[in-house]
Amino acid sequence: MTSTGEVEGRAGPPLWWARRRDAVVDVGLAAVSAAECAWEGIRFAHEAGIPVAAGVLFGAVVGATLVLRRRWPIAVVLVGIAVAPAEMGFLLSVAGMYSLASSEVPRRIIAALASMSLVATFIVMYLKTRGDVEADPALVVALSGFVAVALTVPPVLLGLYIGARRRLMESLQERADSLERELSLLADRAEERAEWARTEERTRIAREMHDVVAHRVSLMVVHAAALEAVAVKDPARAAKNAALVGDMGRQALTELREMLGVLRAAPPKAAVAAAAATAVALGPVALAGGADEGPSLEELEALVGQSRAAGMAVEMVVQGEGAAYAAEVEQTAYRVVQEALTNCHKHAPGARVVVRLAHREGEVAMQVENGPCEGASGGVGLPSGGNGLVGMRERVLGLGGVFVSGPTDAGGFRVSAVLPVS
Repeated sequence: MTSTGEVEGRAGPPLWWARRRDAVVDVGLAAVSAAECAWEGIRFAHEAGIPVAAGVLFGAVVGATLVLRRRWPIAVVLVGIAVAPAEMGFLLSVAGMYSLASSEVPRRIIAALASMSLVATFIVMYLKTRGDVEADPALVVALSGFVAVALTVPPVLLGLYIGARRRLMESLQERADSLERELSLLADRAEERAEWARTEERTRIAREMHDVVAHRVSLMVVHAAALEAVAVKDPARAAKNAALVGDMGRQALTELREMLGVLRAAPPKAAVAAAAATAVALGPVALAGGADEGPSLEELEALVGQSRAAGMAVEMVVQGEGAAYAAEVEQTAYRVVQEALTNCHKHAPGARVVVRLAHREGEVAMQVENGPCEGASGGVGLPSGGNGLVGMRERVLGLGGVFVSGPTDAGGFRVSAVLPVS
């Protein structure tokens, strides 16, 4: 059985007390105060000429009001001031003033009631001392003032200190709770950012593997189809195509091993944290291009040559003077051309293809355009995953470039991309 929930609510402190201990303390103080005032009520009954039972009952009721000190501290202090002429309620006055000063009552009310209690105590002590002791009037005034201050000021000062300390602790607790909530929120955000970075990295790896493997395998399928067609008629060409298929397969395996080797390598946790922080700081731009070493624009001629060797009529046009661009720019430009040529192998077999590369001021542009498909070449049944154009667009937009693709008026298809070099 737990100590929380509904069971705790039924067994908790009654009425206005926050804790059971507070209720026990207040009831105990009220019982002591009631006994004190009842004892003092006997003398008050003799002096006032009323029955002793009435004086005792009056004193008990007055002293028992101390149980309300946390709920209505002003009322308790007013009762203490009211019964001051009857010379009863010492504990009531002291505890009441302490409770008033430590409560959330405005300072002006505390000062006013403390002054009233001080004056009432002074008057009562002065009248009692002057009648009992024949002494110098100045001494009587000093003694009465000392007693009045001793019974009023210390409880007030202690109450003010305790109240200020309680409010400070509550403020610190609120700050601690707020800080804990903020830390929890920051932890949740960090987890979300880490998950976002992992998702982006998985997407980048999948895109890279698609670009690397799809092009090589597409060329292998094209060469295998040509090999099947000329195996009997032209053994020399068949042997050449077989060698090309083997070369393409080895290149695909080599690139795949390199990529898998990077994935299998277990970097230090500090490096992983730094990479995640960098990914969060730089956003999609950092993830789009990738930080790994990849192909460059200098290899475009070899890429086009591989498509020519597979039987595609490809023309490459270069405008402007090349320059040394950032690695992610060159890698993205290469992958765009590579994926566009792969799509030509898949969807436009036998079509004439033009690859254009333009070096401009502040940007580099590439365009791959194929004409209408010539049915004489026949298709080789290459499957399509539908992610080629999506991957190219993500790469280009990730670097802040422009990507456009669509059919041409002549019945072909055009892929264009512009990348900023800065």
